[in-house]
Amino acid sequence: MFKEYDVIVVGAGHAGNEAAAAAANMGCSVLLITMDMTKIGQMSCNPAMGGVAKGQIVREIDALGGLSGIVTDNTTIQFRMLNRSKGPAMWSPRAQCDRWKFGEEWRIQLEAIPNLDFWQEMVSGLIVKDGHIKGVKTALGIEILAKSVVLTNGTFLNGLIHIGEKNFSGGRTGEKAATGITEQLLQLGFESGRMKTGTPARIDGRSINYALTEEQKGDENPEKFSYSDATKAPEKQMSCWITYTNDEVHEILKTGFEKSPMFQGRIKGLGPRYCPSIEDKINRFSERERHQLFIEPDGWNTCEIYLNGFSSSLPEEVQLKALRKIKGLENVKIFRPGYAIEYDYFPPTQLTLTLETKLVKNLFFAGQINGTTGYEEAAAQGLMAGINAALNVKGEESLILKRDEAYIGVLIDDLINKGTEEPYRMFTSRAEYRILLRQDNADIRLTEKGYKVGLATEKALDKVKEKLNETKRITTWLNTTKIDLSTINPWLVQKESAELREKTSLMNLLKRPNISITDFYEINQDVKEYLDTQKREHLEQAEIIAKYDNYIEKERLMADKLRSLEDLKLPSTIDYNNFTALSNEAKDKLKKIRPLTLGQASRISGISPSDISIIMIQITK
Repeated sequence: MFKEYDVIVVGAGHAGNEAAAAAANMGCSVLLITMDMTKIGQMSCNPAMGGVAKGQIVREIDALGGLSGIVTDNTTIQFRMLNRSKGPAMWSPRAQCDRWKFGEEWRIQLEAIPNLDFWQEMVSGLIVKDGHIKGVKTALGIEILAKSVVLTNGTFLNGLIHIGEKNFSGGRTGEKAATGITEQLLQLGFESGRMKTGTPARIDGRSINYALTEEQKGDENPEKFSYSDATKAPEKQMSCWITYTNDEVHEILKTGFEKSPMFQGRIKGLGPRYCPSIEDKINRFSERERHQLFIEPDGWNTCEIYLNGFSSSLPEEVQLKALRKIKGLENVKIFRPGYAIEYDYFPPTQLTLTLETKLVKNLFFAGQINGTTGYEEAAAQGLMAGINAALNVKGEESLILKRDEAYIGVLIDDLINKGTEEPYRMFTSRAEYRILLRQDNADIRLTEKGYKVGLATEKALDKVKEKLNETKRITTWLNTTKIDLSTINPWLVQKESAELREKTSLMNLLKRPNISITDFYEINQDVKEYLDTQKREHLEQAEIIAKYDNYIEKERLMADKLRSLEDLKLPSTIDYNNFTALSNEAKDKLKKIRPLTLGQASRISGISPSDISIIMIQITK
């Protein structure tokens, strides 16, 4: 019935979609298996992509040749560049999406890939022989063979949904859990754990009094995620709205604590530290009088609303009673209550940096199965697993992104070397080279890498070359253009900036913190005409170079110095038991993770600088 595929991807969420698209676009025959074809690309939680650090990840996915940025651009209902008041390392794009169109767009994109097939059914087991993956088994007893398999099961592995004292099996509300895979992986020697996440009640926008809330509009000049010319910035946008909890809301929620699955110990899995439920917030931050909530529309043609910040697993009657004490929601109706979900995950220290498992060759894990949370983190892992699965099939060298090359590199490096005992979420603070890893230069950093593995297109690479050339040309113009003092000094006075005693270049003026390149439009007609002929992204790149070049160079030099440590390879046959000076903890962790380089070993939790010195001395001998 089925041919043998190069790659089988299990699960059609954000990780699975990116994995399947990447492997197929790299020329492999791919089968994407999902339990429900109508739920491809489902936004299970909030209808948004991007945000702090997450927006950088989506840009990186796009630069490598992934599809999340394109899907997001084609379904955006609001765009905001967060942290514009801070330095460019902190600028983070975020897009509110039409939830229903988002899933539809993913399916359109996937079905346009000729060598990507689909199958709707539950995968109940794996076919493993002599430590190598050979395919999958379905609930109908069908065996489908493949050279490589990528598991992206999300919250479906033995998923258990909690609402108050009620609990029932499910991978998402209204969808059954997946069984069989965890049990088999445990038999093969894998370790597993339990995690939990949650989601708010969905509410009826027709029952909201928006006059009592604060409007939050999108950017006046919105941008987009994809570097491709195939998408465009939104021409119209929808507003979101802000409201707050209060003491009365908190007191009502507390009445449900005795029935809370979290507080009564019925939930065993750990939840996300940085996206807690509303009951967790008022318990942990009891001194806070209110918590901010975002009223986020689900799309252009629906009244369904996502109430961001109000995740809950309390009894449904408690949720509704508390919601009706929030300003603007006094008469609110809900479509369904919030809930928490527990699911199996597999500590990612059991993987290599390619996301291939150490125990079974050509078996890859990506997404929440690795203990992460968030669409963007899942999509990034799916992309890298799909790329490396395809490269394995082709017998080509794997693609591993370093920490100074991409947030994706930081994400995977953290997971493999440090593991995670709570849902992992990406933050800018996790990246030590965040000045290098900006959202504006993801294409410069990564498109060539995507092109070399056969994913990013030649057209995309040419666009990067154009960007570099045009930015250099603008920088040269800034360095060579000087304005008469009679013209520039009155302008500087208007800008409340110090006057000049002698002519200086626009580049030097641009280094001033209160001057931006868009201010130069006001200097004279010649300058305005030149700037009008340049693309916004090229001007932005030139301005960043002008203002932050010294910082960028310092961080690059630091990264290069540490690269020598990073690139010092450790033999795969190394026996850490022979290193008598190492602590037992260090030996155990080194044997378990089997780092490929000294740099990777240095980032393993529990490995001290003295341990690194001992290893370096031993391998030098």
